[in-house]
Parts: sequence; C-alpha cells; structure tokens
Amino acid sequence: MKTVLVTGGAGFIGSHLCGFLLSKGFKVIAMDNLATGGLKNIEHLRSNQNFSYIHHDVSKHIAVSEELDFVLHFASPASPIDYQKIPIQTLKVGSLGTHNTLGLALAKKAKYLLASTSEVYGDPLVNPQPETYWGNVNCVGIRGCYDEAKRFAEALAMAYHRIHKLDTKIVRIFNTYGPGMRKDDGRVVPNFITQALKNEPITVYGDGKQTRSFCYVSDLIDGVFSLMSSSLNEPVNIGNPDEHTILEFAEIIKELTKSKSKIIFKPLPVDDPHIRCPDISKAMKELKWKPKVALKEGLSSTIEWFRKN
Repeated sequence: MKTVLVTGGAGFIGSHLCGFLLSKGFKVIAMDNLATGGLKNIEHLRSNQNFSYIHHDVSKHIAVSEELDFVLHFASPASPIDYQKIPIQTLKVGSLGTHNTLGLALAKKAKYLLASTSEVYGDPLVNPQPETYWGNVNCVGIRGCYDEAKRFAEALAMAYHRIHKLDTKIVRIFNTYGPGMRKDDGRVVPNFITQALKNEPITVYGDGKQTRSFCYVSDLIDGVFSLMSSSLNEPVNIGNPDEHTILEFAEIIKELTKSKSKIIFKPLPVDDPHIRCPDISKAMKELKWKPKVALKEGLSSTIEWFRKN
C-alpha cells in the first residue's frame, strides 16, 4: 500500500483528493493548519483506517515518521478574499512550505506534485493560455502575494528536479468548483449560487464581459491523478476550456436555481484578469485526459449541495 501526504488536505480540493486516493487504495495523511480549510471537509474520512490527519503549518519544519511514496503540496489560500487578508502567510506557504515539502520528498525518496494555478499567467495577453506562455503578472499588486508565491514554487520545484533529480510534477489548476466550497470564500461560483438561492442581487464586477472557464472538481482530481501517475515533470494545465463571460455565467446560475435575483454591477477589482481559459492540448496528448462533466451538470450538483448545506 502506497502512502501519500496531502498538504492542504482539509481544503476544498485537498479533501476531494484525499477521498479519491483512499478509494484507489492509498494510505493518506492529510496535513493542514486550517487557515482556510475545515475539519468538516474530512469528517467523513476520519473513520477510514487508512486515513490520518496532522494539524501543522507546512511553512514550519515538517516531521513525518512514516515512509512516503508521494508528497502532494496543495496547501495555500486560493481565494482572493483569503490571500489578500493573509498575504504574508500566502507567500510563506508558497515559498517556505514548498521548500519544506520538497525537502521532505527528497528525504523520503517520494514523488512530488505541486498544486500551482492559472494565476501564474496573471492577466493574460494570450487566449487560451498554453503552458509555454510566461504570463503578465503585477508582482507588487494586491494579487501578487498569490501569483508570485506560485511562480516561485514552480521555479523551486524545477530546481529540485534539475539539481536533486527529484521526480516533480506541477499542475496548473484553473477555476474549479463543486460540492464542499465555502459559501463565503468570495469566488464567483459560491457567491453567485448563495446570492441566487437567497434571491439576493447577483453581484457582477466590471461589465461582466471578462471570461472564465470552470472545471468540475471530479474532473480536476482525475487530471491530478493522471499527472501524479505520469512521467511528466514540466507544468501541465488542468481545467475546462469551455469559456463563458461572467454575465453569461450569472444568467446560467439564475436559470438553474430558478432565482428571482437581479444582476447588479460593481467596479472591477484591481488586477482582476479579463480572460482565463486553459489550453489543455498537453494534458489531452500526454495524459489522455479531458474534462467530462458539462457546466450545467456540475453546477446542478453544486447547487444541490449548497441547498442542503
């Protein structure tokens, strides 16, 4: 039985990943300091004898007694609301946390996977964004704490690969949604769903013409697992290239929730990307992966989860 350490294991994506790996027969250790995660996300896993949880901040030295086959570094705030509240911690988990987890993987002779982000592309001047695009990032802007933390983390992972021959993988995650998201995390999916279910005004920032592409969480986890099992070391985009304007997305949410909400407009936040869509050619070719869950199907499941919770 192979053992996996998942940092950020009590977060939205991390908890889904832990559950998936347990179903595949792995022993899973989740590590989290609960800065933005929650124990409720992993409560259903606690009774599994192959699952354990360690409360720890990965920005500090990590000690794990068990042998490890994989280290998956998913610890980090991911919502602009969160990382703009705790920018220093965000920078530390991307730098010190990445350094500590890479060192752990090296010591344990484990494979390593870094959860990076489409934010490394900043406000892109190319659409869709391929892995070869270097990005358009404001390193001193209010989003720079997250963007640059992830860009540094990628550089450090590649340095460990080149210098120490560590088997590293880098997944660039595009907008992901699904059951288990925090209703107050500030991102567009929980914001719109929560507002629509309450028949409150749906808040669209800017003119709503900016675009996003949304990947259902089960598709993302399949992509991560495919990358984890591959021989690739360079970054790989995992996301859904089905691109919509934010205004279109608001209308879809209204339709699916049968909401009476009105759509209102507020000023666009600083450095908010105008376009965001993955080029997944590499994932399709090298991993034989592509998303399966259509937007309305995934949103219906997510809306139902929000209704119950």
